[in-house]
Amino acid sequence: MLLSPVLVTVVVTGLAASTPREIAFSRLLPAAPALAAALWPVLPTVLLGTFCLLVMVGLSFVYSDLGTPYTAAAIAAVTLAAAYASHLRLQREETLFQVRLVADAAQKVLLRPLPHRVRDVEIESLYLAAQEQARIGGDFYEAADTPHGVRLLIGDVRGKGLSAVGVASAVTNCFRESAYDQPDLRAVVSRLQITVSRYGAAVPADDQTEHFATVLIAEIPHGGRHISILNCGHPPPVFVRSGEIHVLEPTLASTPLNLSALLGDHYHVDTTAFLPGDQMLLYTDGVTETRDRAGEFFPLADWARRHNQATPRELLDRLHTDLFHYAGGRLDDDIAALAVRYRNTGVPER
Repeated sequence: MLLSPVLVTVVVTGLAASTPREIAFSRLLPAAPALAAALWPVLPTVLLGTFCLLVMVGLSFVYSDLGTPYTAAAIAAVTLAAAYASHLRLQREETLFQVRLVADAAQKVLLRPLPHRVRDVEIESLYLAAQEQARIGGDFYEAADTPHGVRLLIGDVRGKGLSAVGVASAVTNCFRESAYDQPDLRAVVSRLQITVSRYGAAVPADDQTEHFATVLIAEIPHGGRHISILNCGHPPPVFVRSGEIHVLEPTLASTPLNLSALLGDHYHVDTTAFLPGDQMLLYTDGVTETRDRAGEFFPLADWARRHNQATPRELLDRLHTDLFHYAGGRLDDDIAALAVRYRNTGVPER
């Protein structure tokens, strides 16, 4: 690709020298510096344009009636324009590079790398952006080793753009503090609710529709053999136990964040067994709402049943690959997922 301006120059020069003058392939020489503007820095673009100009002058000694002055003027004009375009492109690329550095730093703050293991709990994470160049979005997750046990958070802000990122950041930062301080999951969610409400009150009124989120919080007590889950309107987790798949639907609905004024403060904690060897998949709705070409949703439960022996990292790697394949290589929504396994200390790791 980078050599294509040179190839254009060589091909046009060869055709101009080997074909009848009536065809006048030499008039295509300005295309070479024009193409170089999209690929090369300023100086190589100018040098290529100068070379094309010299080629045109050399051809004029062989064919005196090629209209050399007009083609030479065109080469000179295109070269100057190409040099300026190359300069602007390099400036914009530098700006985009700086923006991506900032976005990468923001993502590391919002979605910082999780520990692969907290005591007897293995944790692996996955984040996929719907847009190829995107770095951050409204999906989020977090894990914390607290005095109350390992606490997990996963959520999805309803909305797009920077407002959704702001809500996700506010929720995640609040969880990082309250997960250590609050004695139970209801208290944690109450703190998150207050945080999102305050954030929503500080933004323009026409942006309020973006400021609510579904979240799921889980707690695995240290040394305990159960897990507590508070699901605020979020997709239910998928459990893998002894090769069997269980989808844990909430017993009672809990209010999503920032909707308590409309729906009331209703928070219900479900508790289920979580034994050594058990595995749990937490995810955002981008997973189950991924569609194939026929418009069918991704069958997560059936898919998990086929991969019930995979380790957390293997499970997420396969989910990544299969989601892209199922969607035809393009995702319509951001995706976040956590795979959590209670290690069986009596069985060696694979």
